[in-house]
Amino acid sequence: MAHEIRITRRLAATPDEVYEAWTDPKSVSQWMIPIPGGRTNATLDPRVGGCFHIDMMGGGKTYPHDGEYLRLERPRLIEFSWISNATNQQRSVVTVELLPFGKRETELTLTHRLLPTEEAAQSHHHGWSAALDRLPEMLSRAAA
Repeated sequence: MAHEIRITRRLAATPDEVYEAWTDPKSVSQWMIPIPGGRTNATLDPRVGGCFHIDMMGGGKTYPHDGEYLRLERPRLIEFSWISNATNQQRSVVTVELLPFGKRETELTLTHRLLPTEEAAQSHHHGWSAALDRLPEMLSRAAA
């Protein structure tokens, strides 16, 4: 049985700014850091069929993540496959929906589906939540 998680955040940025934060490797390396005190290196080819490789490092370990962009509809939708040790090297799918909210806000909804186990779902919920908690800080620096 496949598992799914969903996380929603409201961000003080336009959908286009949030979309850029998800598709620029320098930006992703700044906010997609779910490991306290860790760091991330991202190589992205943000086009449908393009691949990415993200190394999350912390606690003396490196956690590689790979995937392929499935749908890119700027500024409202990003969808990609996600394969990592935490998915047991099985392909899962992440969908990021960006809806305008008010003058300069965006409601982001992240859905991660096809996770292999409940443990993988819980682990990814924690990891995505920690990374998304860093996103507003990066967006405010980018807007300054």
